[in-house]
Amino acid sequence: MTADPQRDRIRTDLIWQRLIAILEDQAQTLIRTAFSTTTRESGDLSAGLFDARGRMVAQAVTGTPGHVNAMALAVGHFLRRFPLDDLRPGDALASNDPWLCSGHLHDFTVVTPVFHQSRPVGLVANTVHVVDVGGLGFGPDGREVFEEGICIPVCKLATEGRVNPFVLDILRANVREPDQVVGDLHSSMVGNEAAARRVSGLLSEFGCADLEEVADAIITRTRQAVEGRIAALPDGDYRNEIRMDGYEGEVELRLVLSIRGSGMTLDFAGSSPASPRGINVVLNYTTAYAVFGVNCVLNPDIPCNHGSLSPISVLAPSGSVLNAQRPAAVSARHMIGHLLPDLVLGALAPVLPVPAEGAGLIWNPSLRGTTAAGCAFATVTFNAGGAGAHADRDGWNTTAFPSGVRTMPVEAVEATVPVLIRRKELRPDSGGAGRFRGGMGQTIELVGEGRGPLLINAMFDRLIHPARGRGGGGPGQAGGVRLASGSPIGSKGLQEVAPGDMVILDLPGGGGYGPPGERDRDAIEADLLGGYLTPDGARLQYGGGDD
Repeated sequence: MTADPQRDRIRTDLIWQRLIAILEDQAQTLIRTAFSTTTRESGDLSAGLFDARGRMVAQAVTGTPGHVNAMALAVGHFLRRFPLDDLRPGDALASNDPWLCSGHLHDFTVVTPVFHQSRPVGLVANTVHVVDVGGLGFGPDGREVFEEGICIPVCKLATEGRVNPFVLDILRANVREPDQVVGDLHSSMVGNEAAARRVSGLLSEFGCADLEEVADAIITRTRQAVEGRIAALPDGDYRNEIRMDGYEGEVELRLVLSIRGSGMTLDFAGSSPASPRGINVVLNYTTAYAVFGVNCVLNPDIPCNHGSLSPISVLAPSGSVLNAQRPAAVSARHMIGHLLPDLVLGALAPVLPVPAEGAGLIWNPSLRGTTAAGCAFATVTFNAGGAGAHADRDGWNTTAFPSGVRTMPVEAVEATVPVLIRRKELRPDSGGAGRFRGGMGQTIELVGEGRGPLLINAMFDRLIHPARGRGGGGPGQAGGVRLASGSPIGSKGLQEVAPGDMVILDLPGGGGYGPPGERDRDAIEADLLGGYLTPDGARLQYGGGDD
């Protein structure tokens, strides 16, 4: 019987889409069963399927690039420690090692083998951000990773369905929110098991003995499509750099993006050396967000897998802030990692249409304290500034690009910890001026209602270096952090807020696109009526607004 290429292609497409659906259901299972608000409310997670060689075949739609693209590199480390043929049904592997997984201790990756017809044929994995790992807490204050919390090396979290009590006991003895952390790991194992069963069922439905033929077809087609799009771009070296506020000194990120034929290299040589504080990035996380920046504009319609990642090489000098070496502190690595897509997009601007810079990193204060009943609490809230404007439209307001995490609802915060959100609204005049306006940031006011002071671990940037406009557009408004009392507070590090005092966060806006003088007057009027612009802001940015 001769093969029918068209039929094979349709069959592969059907399996591919079904796999993505299974993994999306896995991600939603994590959200429905998670204990921590970081996963349950904000979707700070990833889910993916890997073949027997550890290559990512498909991923869920829900999730963050920093998790899933780093997980694409992490599973190979798990297989080197525990080869697939040595695993049994009911086994589950886990680790939060920053250099093997997604860059800091708060992210746990759980990997489970997929068995089909009594043979291991692949793996499903997920990564979730847990609310606490002990140590100094989620923040940039650490000088070594040892200070930042407990590190669990790649281990068997479960053996043939029996959870390892010793691992859970170690975690319970070292974290502030043991029920949430242990509950999230159980959620991760449940999500993986459900996905593994459904993958086996799908293979049976389509008469597949294993994943290899389907995985090869998906990865090959994806790689060829990405290589074709790279090859269509002009060869050359394209440069960009971004300065950020940093901690104890500014940080400079430099990039040379080289295109040669069907391959692309992102070289971060010349970037600042590793910081003495916990804002450093491991190479896994640098790769995850840098490649995501490319795929945003080059391959937005191609599902991410090993084939879309492999044509793009990422280089960063060992010991730099983008390739920090153990035991560097890395807890707040997102502060730098989230700026990498804008760095990449700026380099691609000469050859592809790209937006202006946005706020980039999320503002996620880590809050700790004591409840009125005397119990310790810890939580993290995720908040976004404005996205950059495009060549044909305004930037999105309060949008978490590139992380994709959802803003935590006020009600979820107030229902779980003694913190009152007094105000949360768009920040007028924060979007950069231009033919198209940058997205709005927001203003948030919060106050602790527990016993004693509220501890806030600040991880904020773009207070000195706002998002830059593009094509003549103006910069977004810089961010700010202050206390209602007027007492001093910094943009980074663990700080104590007196009882009753209020923290006020002014999140940065996105950059504008095109000369402000070319903005449509009706659009300016609409911004005034909508409260996006004040009359003073309109006069300053556009030379009018009071008529």
